[in-house]
Amino acid sequence: MRNSILNRRFKYTYHFGCLILIGINVLMFFIQRFYPRVTYALALIPYSIIYEHSYWQFFTYMFVHGSVQHLISNMLGLLIFSLLLEKAIGTREYILYYLLSGTLAGVASFIVYWITGSYFSVLLGASGALYAVMLLFACAFPRSRLFVFGILPIRAPVLVLIYFCIEFFSQFRSDGVAHTTHLFGLLFGYLYIRIRMRISPLRALFGLGRPNNRGSANP
Repeated sequence: MRNSILNRRFKYTYHFGCLILIGINVLMFFIQRFYPRVTYALALIPYSIIYEHSYWQFFTYMFVHGSVQHLISNMLGLLIFSLLLEKAIGTREYILYYLLSGTLAGVASFIVYWITGSYFSVLLGASGALYAVMLLFACAFPRSRLFVFGILPIRAPVLVLIYFCIEFFSQFRSDGVAHTTHLFGLLFGYLYIRIRMRISPLRALFGLGRPNNRGSANP
């Protein structure tokens, strides 16, 4: 297992990959404002994938957003959770984790849409990948405290648990938010951590594994 290609580690590099991802998302948002058709070409739309073979949408949906608020909330969250995390695991590992978790969350969401007949649903935004990043951050820095709204300190693992519960129970109502995609982001993040990194997320989150670094962040 140690020599498996699944576990082969990249040479450590640090090139501010999270800032590059944020820059791409912001750039794409401005392109969307001037060329609205780009949104429907890049967002994940089951009908387009099934009948027009727009398979790139499994990947590109992560880089388009529906509103300024949508963009800002995702990019702010990405910045908060990524700065320490990318520095800890390296840019290459971070980028692979982000893109793979987000893409697989899109594929799984498509399957759900397909099974339920929601062919004209439009999925867009970086939230699926962001939830995966949040999980890995909590595993890497389980003792870190995040100050929600700048005043309420919450341990990172507790925050992940809260978000999981919110998304799990919210998926049973129609509010225009892709709660299922968020859950898939957590799921594929969990599998990546378990299989590639050979870390038990549950042990890491609840402090049963090896000691981890401390960190802090302030939304």
